[in-house]
Order: sequence, then C-alpha cells, then structure tokens
Amino acid sequence: MIKRSIAFRIILVSVVLTLVLGLAMFLGLGVGSTSQGLSTVWKTLVSPETCDSTTAAIIWRIRFPRVLMAMMAGAVLSTGGLVFQALLRNPLAEPYILGISGGSAIGAIIGIILGLSRFPGVGITAFMGSMVTLVLVVIMSSGRSSLKKDSMLLSGVVVNAFCSAVIMFLISLTQNNKIHSIMFWLMGDLSSSDLNQAGILAMSIIPCFIIIFILSHAMNVLLMGSEMAHSMGVNIRVVTGVLLITSSFMVSATVCHCGLMGFVGLVVPHIFRLVLGPDHRVLVPACILGGGAYMVVCDLLARWIPRQGEMPVGVITAMIGAPLFILLLKRGRS
Repeated sequence: MIKRSIAFRIILVSVVLTLVLGLAMFLGLGVGSTSQGLSTVWKTLVSPETCDSTTAAIIWRIRFPRVLMAMMAGAVLSTGGLVFQALLRNPLAEPYILGISGGSAIGAIIGIILGLSRFPGVGITAFMGSMVTLVLVVIMSSGRSSLKKDSMLLSGVVVNAFCSAVIMFLISLTQNNKIHSIMFWLMGDLSSSDLNQAGILAMSIIPCFIIIFILSHAMNVLLMGSEMAHSMGVNIRVVTGVLLITSSFMVSATVCHCGLMGFVGLVVPHIFRLVLGPDHRVLVPACILGGGAYMVVCDLLARWIPRQGEMPVGVITAMIGAPLFILLLKRGRS
C-alpha cells in the first residue's frame, strides 16, 4: 500500500506536470511552417466549428499527431532511462548510451530493407535488435567485478559505437531513393507522424508504464543492494528481467516510429531526481509527464529555430544532453 504522504506527492507532482505538459502541447500546436497564432489554436480547440477547414486540418491532422508522438517518445525514453539508472545504480545509464536504441534502429532498418510493414513487422525486428544488444551488453559486462557498476555502462558505449557502424553499413548497401529520409529518421524524425501511428504506439507503451509503476517500489529496494532486496522479499532476477524487457520493448517501439533521439533518458530523470528525490514511486509519473513535455518543447525548437524547413529533433536532444553527460561523467570521476 502507498502511504498517504507518498500518494499526496504523486498526485501533486502529476497534477503540476500535467499542466506543464498541456501548456507545452498547446505551444506545440501553434508552431509550424504556416503561422497560426496561439489565439487561432485556442479557437480551434474550443470551438472548431468557427475555424476554416484548412486551419483545422493543419492543427488536427498534421500538428496534433506530431505533438502526441513527441509526448509519447519523451515519456518512453525518460522512463526507460530512469529504469536503467535504477537497475545499474548509475546516473549515466540510459537507452541511447547503452546501445538499446541503436540495436532497435538496426532491427528497424533490417525490417525496412526486407519490405516489412511498419507494424507489426518493423516493430518486431526493432524489438529483436534491442534484445540482441541488451544480451551483448550483459555478456560483455559479466565477470568484471573490478569495474563494478561501470562495467555495463562501458560495455554499452562500445556496443552503441558498433551499432552506429552497422547502421552506416546497412545504409550504404541500401539501393533506395529514400536514403535521405532514412538518415533524417535516424536523427529523430516526427514529421511523418499520423494518428494511426500514435494510436499503435500508445497501445504498445501504456501497459509498459503500468508495469514499471507497479515495480517502482521494487526499484527503490534494489537501490539498497541485492542482500537487502532479497531480505525484503524482492525476487531480484524476476524484477530485473521484467524491467529490462519492458523498457527495451517500449524503447524499440518508439525508435521504430520516431528514430533515434539520444540523451533524453539522461536529462529528464537527472533533473527530477535532483528536484523530487530518489523515490521511484514519484519519479516514474514525473518522468512520464515531464519527459513528454520536454520532448514536445525540443520538437517545438526543432521546428522554430531553422528559418526554412526544420531540423531533426534528435539534434536538439543531443545538443542539450551531450554537455550534461560530460558534466555528470566529470563529476562522477572527481
């Protein structure tokens, strides 16, 4: 049972971040290649019958699915980063750095080359790619007690570099006139989002969020050490396995639809851990809502900064996350 104080914190954090997410989504609906003011967006949301069909189509059929995809991608990547950081007890761990996202991208590219449908074909190959890289990272980091908690992180960096090389190799072999769009997708592309994709992704990730929240207290116990977790009745192997598979699945589903967006799982959990403390019962809903708002803002910047066209949202997340990664790495070594 959740104590009243914790329940109050969860509700308070959820309400505040829901308002922040709503504001971010509202701003996201107002930014694009055609300039509809925020007042026009508000009128379209409140009384759509008063707006012309072109404006309504731009907001509901183009921008709204994109904002939804950005929200879900941010929620998945930030929550995945939180899970990996808890399991490895390392604040630098996240799906992109560990190679999970890269493995998913390899699987997705293989599915595209084979001509499979985006769902479920490419989704299955992306998940298989993430699981293969996860197994590689675990095998490489096992039996290295001298490196302790950094062993899996270092192994993940190596696997991630290898995945990048394999991705470039596969693209070089692809005789396809859509190589430019594939490259754009690899850097995090939300421009082709539609409501059908958003619905499929939502059905894939919502059960994952529920499972992770149910196991949030177990993550708190795991941070105390394996002996303490075992004495408190936590089945370490089962909990760890479920969390790893669940996180890898939802990350692969996101990569399949949105491409690679690095360092989101590093930035968002770190900020909320500093502000809200280490309790994962509070951090899980915070990362879901706050991560969604963060990615919506990053996508807004990706559309607003260039004078013409737009840039991949992965460029924005890397520009923000890479310096923070270096700062945390330097602090951890000092």
